[in-house]
Amino acid sequence: MQLKTLRYDVADEPVGRVATITFDEQGSPVNTMCLQWQDDLQAVTEQVLRDKDQLKGLILASAKKTFFAGADLKGVMRMTEADAPRVYAEIERIKKNFRTLETLGIPVVSCINGSALGGGMETALVGHHRIAVDDPRLQLGLPELTLGLIPGGTGITKFTRLLGLMGAQPYIMESRLFGPHEALKIGVVHELVGSEGDLRPRALAWIAEHPQAQHLWDAKDYRMPGGTPANPKIAGALTVAPAMLKMKTRGRYPAPEAALAAMAEGAQVDYDTATRIESRYLASLMAGPVAKNMVNTFFFNLNAIKAGQSRPRDVPRFKPQKVGILGAGMMGAGIAYAQASRGIATVLKDVSLDRAEHGKAYSRRITQPRVEKGRMNPHDQQALLDRITPTADAAALKGCDLIIEAVFEQRDLKAQVTKEAEPMLAEGGFFASNTSTLPISGLAQASGRPEKFVGIHFFSPVDKMKLVEIIRGRQTDDETVARAYDYVQALGKLPIVVNDARGFYTSRTFGTYVMEGAAMLGEGIPAAVIENAAVQIGLPVGPLAVLDETALSLSVHVLDQTRADLAAEGKTYQATPGELLVERMVKELKRNGRAAGGGFYDYPAGEKKHLWPELKTLFEKPGVSWTVQDIQDRLLYRQSVETTRCLAEDVLTSVHDANIGSIFGIGFPGWTGGAMQFVYGQGIEKFEQRCAELAAKYGAGFALTDEVKAAIRKHQPRY
Repeated sequence: MQLKTLRYDVADEPVGRVATITFDEQGSPVNTMCLQWQDDLQAVTEQVLRDKDQLKGLILASAKKTFFAGADLKGVMRMTEADAPRVYAEIERIKKNFRTLETLGIPVVSCINGSALGGGMETALVGHHRIAVDDPRLQLGLPELTLGLIPGGTGITKFTRLLGLMGAQPYIMESRLFGPHEALKIGVVHELVGSEGDLRPRALAWIAEHPQAQHLWDAKDYRMPGGTPANPKIAGALTVAPAMLKMKTRGRYPAPEAALAAMAEGAQVDYDTATRIESRYLASLMAGPVAKNMVNTFFFNLNAIKAGQSRPRDVPRFKPQKVGILGAGMMGAGIAYAQASRGIATVLKDVSLDRAEHGKAYSRRITQPRVEKGRMNPHDQQALLDRITPTADAAALKGCDLIIEAVFEQRDLKAQVTKEAEPMLAEGGFFASNTSTLPISGLAQASGRPEKFVGIHFFSPVDKMKLVEIIRGRQTDDETVARAYDYVQALGKLPIVVNDARGFYTSRTFGTYVMEGAAMLGEGIPAAVIENAAVQIGLPVGPLAVLDETALSLSVHVLDQTRADLAAEGKTYQATPGELLVERMVKELKRNGRAAGGGFYDYPAGEKKHLWPELKTLFEKPGVSWTVQDIQDRLLYRQSVETTRCLAEDVLTSVHDANIGSIFGIGFPGWTGGAMQFVYGQGIEKFEQRCAELAAKYGAGFALTDEVKAAIRKHQPRY
């Protein structure tokens, strides 16, 4: 037998002859369900059948650090809808081999030495008895829904039969991962051992004690925990579940609907039929577009960010010890909390000690509910607060590895605080600006060392938003970019790296979204239609609501600053229709946004917000024609077009930064895989054709130049 992904051995043990299947994919750091593995599994299963009569037991083990990683996701990226029948046959073949091994009539033990996620978890579930190493780093679970797939390799069927429909729900529908102790508690594993070396002796002992074994759902007296859908209580919950799910997914994510259907349908039939139901749903998802979009971004792109693909190479790792923050407002206070919660000594400076203390108090407000619910130790809360030193004295910044200014978006003010604080940096330290729009190269003019000046753009609220945009100025050196990357990762956040330009990537692209919404309002399309169409396409909030939250007055301030900056260069800025409408809202209609009492919405005290009634009178045109498809396309395509322009202009240098930045920074819908995967997922030619149609109807915002088209093709990922 020529096996390349696993080994098969039979050894004489005190209990008798015991076979071991050791997963060990050649040339790979992890085990995957690649086609070669599927062939090897078939071959080894046939061998076990031949050896069955002389075997007392079977052990499943791994030669890798992790037990088993799961599906071959590069294979998923290569699939088309025409592949669905072939994929179904492959899934069924794997399951047939799993089923053969677990119904041999001899005990099967899974020795889980490391993490087993997705297909890896399903492989471990072949064992009648499952033993795991008691290591807090070991993770188990079924995360497939986060990638647009379902646990269709027996995961749904087995978890539902093991835990019941209600009990399995968080593990399947919410992709909840868990460690060894929770696994033991819920019965996913049966035994924990102290080290990897203890796995085999315990497996052999269990085999000796249980000469015959079967899964609990194969027993004649098996009853599903909590009952099947025939139980009135379960039936009642299942009646409302699809509607609640649709409210959450807006019908854009097929995987949760498929998972729920496979759970409910599988619970009403025998085991083998249930696994076939699973296979059909999984095959259709694997061959569909949404899974490819999500696998591309939430697996490959996210791993590229975590692995530091945008980080300059050959720069030693940097670990921040003491970091100063200038400005204790909402952003500064949020950054202070993010740092202190990760063990970084933080100096929080403002113009007065009172303001700095107020900024520090934000960390208490965030942690206090957790203390009250018993999720945080009061001692840990105090230790976190003790790491934040509020001050009004610049001298307190002395010795900081990094100082970040987070003051108001005003160039003169930023220059003033930079000059005051920069001399306090430790030797080899660097300075950063948290600006969201002002070009870094211009701000660096106030620095004595522009090569050590970088943009580190956090998103609000800092404690919830995982993305951080690192902006390389014209003079910023590689060491500074690499250190900024390491700093962001030290906070447990996701760094993307972009080159300097007005608005960088995220603010520039986000601006096109909100201003396209404002432009549509100006064209006479009803505000409620625009807002609802946005939410239905999977955007978290409508463009007008976002403008209110971020303050219309801020958008106008940025517009005025842009005009002034370009005027200083002898140029004239051509405002878009959306920008002119927002300017009118602020300067003529005095509607500045939520913080100022109202903008596109009214905010009556103690009541739900509602659209400002005057919008109908001022802007709505009853005769204007519109379609929901056009509105939704304008909102998505406008952002994607701007993203392609950023790639062509070298503001963005990678597709993974674009996709992760658009989803985690500006709320681009996850089902698309991000602003660039939205292009590649539907096909470049189809995207270009629709852009041409939109440009003809709605203007140059949708036009693609030859340079942009070339950049799209240059950066297209290959699998």
